Amino acid sequence: MTQPACPKCESKEATKSGVVAGRQRFKCRNCGYHFTVAKVGREVNTFYVVKALQLYLEGLSYREIERLLGVSHVSVMNWVKKYALQVPRQPQVSPTARLLSQPELQVYLLDPTHLAGAGVVITAVADKFLVLRWELLQEPPLLKRRAGSAGTEL
Repeated sequence: MTQPACPKCESKEATKSGVVAGRQRFKCRNCGYHFTVAKVGREVNTFYVVKALQLYLEGLSYREIERLLGVSHVSVMNWVKKYALQVPRQPQVSPTARLLSQPELQVYLLDPTHLAGAGVVITAVADKFLVLRWELLQEPPLLKRRAGSAGTEL
């Protein structure tokens, strides 16, 4: 076992000093500070955190992200809270997501109807590709100038 460093003075000289809540307690020989070694938990790869946040911003629900990436929807909620992300309101947009292999993706991209009239984002997820497609449900209203001002419609 490697000798833990003191969190106060960062000295490597520490002696065992009992057990607290099932974890080994240490006492620094330099400054006399008592400390326990940090709990080693399961660490999630940052790739999944970034992908989950990207999917969230694209409008997918927590459960959809859970199904696509295989991480808990509660973890996704915690990451959204941690990084203070907010999805912009776009009620007239309809997002769809598909998980495709490389040959399926090639066939998908050869069909021009999949690319016309919509926004498409393609991202790699493990050995597959996630295709996010969103299209407008209705055309946005044109901005009009006041009747008394110079010019015509925009």
